[in-house]
Amino acid sequence: MAEIPGDWGRSVVTIGSYDGVHLGHQLIIGKAVERARELGVPAVVITFDPHPSEVIRPGSQPALLAPHARRAELMERLGVDAVLVLPFTKELSRLSPAEFVVKVLVEKLHARSVVEGPNFRFGHRAAGTVATLAELGESYGFDVRVIDLYVRGAVGEGEPFSSSLARRLIAEGDVAGAAQVLGRPHRVEGEVVHGAARGRDLGIPTANLDVVPGTAIPADGVYAGWLTAGRERWPAAISIGTNPQFEGTVRSVEAHVVDRTDLDLYGQWVAVDFHSYVRGQETFDSLDAFLARLEEDKQRVRELPA
Repeated sequence: MAEIPGDWGRSVVTIGSYDGVHLGHQLIIGKAVERARELGVPAVVITFDPHPSEVIRPGSQPALLAPHARRAELMERLGVDAVLVLPFTKELSRLSPAEFVVKVLVEKLHARSVVEGPNFRFGHRAAGTVATLAELGESYGFDVRVIDLYVRGAVGEGEPFSSSLARRLIAEGDVAGAAQVLGRPHRVEGEVVHGAARGRDLGIPTANLDVVPGTAIPADGVYAGWLTAGRERWPAAISIGTNPQFEGTVRSVEAHVVDRTDLDLYGQWVAVDFHSYVRGQETFDSLDAFLARLEEDKQRVRELPA
């Protein structure tokens, strides 16, 4: 546990993978921040890298909704004072619930209050529950606040907001539904790399992303959204798939900034935000038919909200 700073005063803590920082996560984190402000202490989020499932069951890590830097940015907007990313190791996974509480919450963070959802589990074999946490809190001087995650009217007929729900909707291509769970458009990030340059030859240059490994990628198809590079943000038509019109075999994420042919984004780190599904991947009998359909796609993008 040497990675955790040892000079904290008292703090309010919430613990979880928090992949995606979706609306359910935002509710818990927001309550933690609120509690911290009441007590006049820092609000601290503890998360893990890699995802605990990857250590416990190698190869089972779920698709990534947001890299850690993006999560920290989103948490900062919610008022979090510090985000601690703990390396999730075999050693950490073997700590009993009581050992985890003592080593992390008591000795390092001097927790005054801990805020969690009702399904929170911790310690070896996930033996600890919120009831366990509350019992330990009575012994070590912190209280536990449990926040109900269920949100009426959630996507999926009352299904609670969750990372697994967001991943499923993204995998199905329902990026608008995923945005309702996340509270914002789903984002894919990566460096712009050279591709086949067919789009540039046709006057429709695309940014080909070398996506962060493990990222949740929407189903193959064409989407309307935005491309962000630095402080600039433009409406974009986003294509995901193998480019069947040109007999491609490698799945890629490409974004065409509409009505701009002058951008040189090679080597830049960019983000693509998905607003809505436009159509599936198609092949056309002629280049003219292909270009005509692309013009229809671009028109859908032009109609995006500012």
